[in-house]
Order: sequence, then C-alpha cells, then structure tokens
Amino acid sequence: MAMQKFDLREIVKENIKDELSTIGFDEGYSYIAAKKFQYKNIKIYGLTPAQANIIKQTALTVGADCATNREVITGKCELSDAILGGSISQLEKISDKLKFQPFSLKILGEKLLEFITKSKRETKLVGILNITPDSFSDGGKYFNPVDAQHHLIELIEDGADMIDIGAESTKPYSEPTSPKEQIKRLKPIFNFIQEEKITIPISVDTRSSEVADFVLNNGASIINDVSGLEYDRNMVQIISKYSAGVIIQHSKGTPQDMQLNPHYDNVIEEIYNSLYEKIEFAKSFGIKNIISDVGIGFGKTREHNFELINRITEFQGLNTPIMIGISRKKFLGIESDNNELKDALTLAVSYPLVTKVDYLRVHNVKLHKSLLNTRLDNC
Repeated sequence: MAMQKFDLREIVKENIKDELSTIGFDEGYSYIAAKKFQYKNIKIYGLTPAQANIIKQTALTVGADCATNREVITGKCELSDAILGGSISQLEKISDKLKFQPFSLKILGEKLLEFITKSKRETKLVGILNITPDSFSDGGKYFNPVDAQHHLIELIEDGADMIDIGAESTKPYSEPTSPKEQIKRLKPIFNFIQEEKITIPISVDTRSSEVADFVLNNGASIINDVSGLEYDRNMVQIISKYSAGVIIQHSKGTPQDMQLNPHYDNVIEEIYNSLYEKIEFAKSFGIKNIISDVGIGFGKTREHNFELINRITEFQGLNTPIMIGISRKKFLGIESDNNELKDALTLAVSYPLVTKVDYLRVHNVKLHKSLLNTRLDNC
C-alpha cells in the first residue's frame, strides 16, 4: 500500500470566508465560522493584578490565552501590561464575559468588542505641494507662484482628497525657515485658493504657530506639524483657537539632527506611546479632528521605517485616522533624482497599506489614484 502524501499550504488571505467556500463549507454558517479562523494579539496597558488575573482566567475558559507579568499572580507588581491572544470568536466571548466582572472590566469588555470589530479603512490621498527651493524631491519646481497654482489644480484633477502645502523643507539636515519667509511663500497660493473658491481641504506643513495663525485665518483647515506639537508650544493654542484639525507626527529630534544615529529600545512601543500622549495633550485643548502620523524618515533608520510600515495596523489602537508619508523618501534606497523610479517604488510600498491607513501622503496623486481603484476593486 502506497504511503499517503499530504500537501500543506498556509492561508494568509484576510477574508477566510472565501477560502471556506472553496472546500465546500456550509455557506449559511461561513460568516460565523470565519471568526474562528481570524486571530488577533492585543496589548492591554496598565492593568492591576486583579484585572489581569480575571482577564487571564476568562481567556482560558474560552480556549484563548493572556500573557501578563509573572508577578501578577503574587500581587507583587502594582500594574502589568498584558497580551491577549485568540480568534475573533474567542475575543468576542471574552468581551461579553468581561461585562459581568468587577474592577471596571465592563468598560474594558465594551472597548475590546469595539476594537476587534473595526472595519477596513477607506484610504484617501493627500497631494503634496512644496513651495520651497530646497525640498528633497521637487525643490524649486513649484517655488514660482504660477507653477504652484498649476500644480495645485493638477493635484485636485488627479484625484487628491486633501492638499498638504509646505513652505519649509524638513528633510534631514535642513535648516529652519523663518515664519516670515514661510508666510511670504504661502500668501500667493492662498490668495489663489480664495480667488478660485477652492473647497478641497487644505493642510499646511509647518511647525510655526505664527504661520498656522496666518493660514488658518486664510482658508486652511488642518495643520500638519511634523514636530508633533513640540517645536512651538503655542501651536496647540492656535489650532484650538480656530477649531482646526491637526496631523500629529512623530519625530525624534529636529531635521538638523534627527538622522544622527536614531535609537529605540522598542520602536513600535515608543512611537505608539509618544503619539498617544500627544493626542491626549491635543484633546485637552479641545481639539477633536486629530490625525496620527508615525513619521517615516523622521529620526528612524531604514529598518525602523519598514517595521513601522509592516506593523502600521497596530496604530489603529490610537483611535484616530492614520496618515503615512513614504513618497520618494530616502529609505526606499534610491539616491538619484529620478522621480519616476521613486514613484514606482513608492507605489509598491503603498500597495499593502491600502485599507490599513486612512491617508497616503504622496507626490504623484494620479498614479496612486489608479492604485486605489485597482486595489479596492480586488479587496
């Protein structure tokens, strides 16, 4: 008798329901069953030993598990983080059981259910308009006001959902541009926006509260602060004053020194916690429209950048829209001035990010609009 041959294949497709159909699984039960094959590992911060012990025991009752500090069982630690792991089906059961537990775990149960049932993101495009003489990929190309106006219209026609205008280069090792000079560069494009009654959302890439005050008073609705509200302490007050939105980006250091041997003990953990604190800071001033950006290239090595990209969904726990800017950046490994090649590589790295982030900040909107149309048609 011939020995039986077993063929194995790992399934990595997110929509396991389709795969169940291919083996003839009961269609009427496939939606429920699919949850048993989708797994998540969720980190929960700052639990008391009592809370952590209850969560662990609850997880074990449904066949899942929860890792905690080893001293939780003895009660010798004041607080412990935990990693809860299981299928969507198991996590839903845990969520339901926690609603009947003490120590505020009902709140955690409700939050856990909300966390695991989040739908995919609708990715939008933010078109980049640099009106600087020294930006890293198109420095000087749109420095002339007429050229900037033409490119603004082009970005809109190509399908941008938002325009991000920058009058100061923040590339590595760049020097600051004074608020007065930034405003001088921005005035012509904002006059044009008002004259043409352009209604697309406009964000301005600036670290200066003086610049923010000018643009928010002249039609901008969002400030993109690459320093994460750290460079100018008056920035948060200006944004609050106009009830405007803010893109809070993580950066380590300033453009002059951020790429001098950046180091993290845990790049995901440190950036997540930093963004969380800045989001809470912005909320304390009444700011509601907050977008988070992990700051690709801002105080990170190439390895840091790719780890952030590969694990970008972990930042959904911040409960804000997520923006990511990878367009034409140095970590892609291209030193030449060939923007066509840079755009092709940007497109390749952007592909897996579609439906995982809310905003892609890009130079070539037309190319990425085609990507969105193709990617979303196949999701």
